[in-house]
Amino acid sequence: MNNTLQQVFENFTQTHVLIVGDVMLDTYWWGDTNRISPEAPVPVVDIAKTEHRLGGAANVALNTVSLGAKTSLCSLVGNDDNAFILKKLLQENNIATSFIAESNSRKTTQKNRVMSRNHQLLRFDVEHKEDLNDAELIVFQKAVDAAFNEKPNIIILQDYNKGVLTEKSIIYILDKAQQLNIPVAVDPKLNNFSAYKNVALFKPNLKETKEALHISIDKSKPEEIHHATDVLQQHLNAENILITLSEYGAAGRSKNKSFIFPAHERNIADVSGAGDTVIAVAALCISQQLNFELTAQLANIAGGLVCEAAGVTPIDKFKLQQQATLLLQ
Repeated sequence: MNNTLQQVFENFTQTHVLIVGDVMLDTYWWGDTNRISPEAPVPVVDIAKTEHRLGGAANVALNTVSLGAKTSLCSLVGNDDNAFILKKLLQENNIATSFIAESNSRKTTQKNRVMSRNHQLLRFDVEHKEDLNDAELIVFQKAVDAAFNEKPNIIILQDYNKGVLTEKSIIYILDKAQQLNIPVAVDPKLNNFSAYKNVALFKPNLKETKEALHISIDKSKPEEIHHATDVLQQHLNAENILITLSEYGAAGRSKNKSFIFPAHERNIADVSGAGDTVIAVAALCISQQLNFELTAQLANIAGGLVCEAAGVTPIDKFKLQQQATLLLQ
């Protein structure tokens, strides 16, 4: 197993991944709180520093870069200050901005989190969630075409229901990937859940699965989880299904087998961004045609590891390899 794992992690550096979807700027306001406001029953936070991080599909890109993969990112943002900050962060992290299109009529999504003593007190968002209009779709599709010209080994579609991945853009990307025989991994949201047909990997969380299939799933009952993965696979004709189950771990199904892997015990600080890490690891494994059970196990370990840090942070490749070697031997 150790030799296999070592080869898997080495092969990450030979992989070119294209991530397409909704990018975000995550802004953290860090400070201390020692009193309640006299104006309202809310804590007063004395802000000590402000920090910007990559979020959404950009955080997935940060994860694949951290794992050593060549990474391209394709999206559409506003023509605003947040887009400037976002692109600067991407460049600083060796993620090219060539395929980030802009629109004068949209806002770049920004999630603002107020943090005190590693706990999130408040989040407020600045965003534009409407679907791309016809003019924006044309601009976005040109960016997609240019990104495909780089011949990636795998594509990740990262959907946050912010309007970039619409039914039209999804069909356009999937058709293009099929023509070029490039596998596609999907992290969906509810709006376009059923549009992702015939993909190599479909990775929803449990809440999204229940809402999309209109079924009740008790995550403490394996038979109900196995039924859900089976229904999903039949509905979407996906080669592999991976459902994240929070503290219950992850459930998967390939063409021939279904399984559930429990979560490993962690000191949880923040679950933000864990799904981004899971899809990043799983997609890179899929690109290697790795056994899907091992793929799911590695992704499950990675998702738990990033929850030990406050805020959205990418996976540490060395720590993941170390943990995987320890837990999977």
